[in-house]
Amino acid sequence: MTDTPPPPDRPAEPAAPGIDPRVDTPAGRAAGERPARSRGMAILLLSAGAVVLLLVGATLGLALSGSFRSAPANPDSSSVDAGFARDMIVHHDQGVLMAHYAELNTEDPEIGVMAYDIGYTQTDQIGQMQGWLSLWDLPESTDATRMSWMQGADHSGHDMAAASSSAGAMTQMSMPAGSTTAGGAATNPSAPQTSADQVPLMPGMATDSEIARLKALRGTESDIYFLQLMIRHHQGGAGMMTYAAEHATNPVVRNFAQKMADSQSAEISVMTQMLQERGAEPLPAPTS
Repeated sequence: MTDTPPPPDRPAEPAAPGIDPRVDTPAGRAAGERPARSRGMAILLLSAGAVVLLLVGATLGLALSGSFRSAPANPDSSSVDAGFARDMIVHHDQGVLMAHYAELNTEDPEIGVMAYDIGYTQTDQIGQMQGWLSLWDLPESTDATRMSWMQGADHSGHDMAAASSSAGAMTQMSMPAGSTTAGGAATNPSAPQTSADQVPLMPGMATDSEIARLKALRGTESDIYFLQLMIRHHQGGAGMMTYAAEHATNPVVRNFAQKMADSQSAEISVMTQMLQERGAEPLPAPTS
């Protein structure tokens, strides 16, 4: 019996386009190697690269044209930016408190929505302003007189009591952090507990007795009184917002103050109409 010669070697079959025969085999896949990219994937990557190059070119164009400017320097402690943030935090603190009492004591869904919206919005804005002060490495409270950052504004010698409809404004006396006044109004927990903190209320802010009355009222009486106090509160803060929008050094602060002023102006119009629908009128606007 003669040995049968082995069959001649057959030429290897050509690999499919886009496939590396060294990789697309069981041995190659077992070794953890990945198949070569398809033509479509290559086109996609080239397209993405082109977009990136366009963006880089646009960025360079902005830089060369002077449209890119360096970020403004951090405001110092005596700046309009810092003063606005500090005083508006205190102003907003009371607005949040009044909104809380109104939402708690109302039976009117419309008032509930308005109170919730104001409380939520002003709480968020307080957080943003606290974030600025932290970013600028500045304290949240100082012994500076309220609104002293408004240089040239007609607020020196301001009789803060005129901002209230009740007799005589009450001062915020030194108290332990996080405590409440006799009228139930929360003190600023971060305010310095020294005699320098015994300052008058700012325009539009309610006195302790007014806060106590709002807390005690229920139903429609609470609704009307809340609207009256909040309208006056918004009106009192408008001067600070306008001044900051015009004089702050940081463009973010200027824009923030202007947007806040616009928003609160719209809320004043809505709350005035709500008062009229309930047979009531706003309190006298605070004077400066």
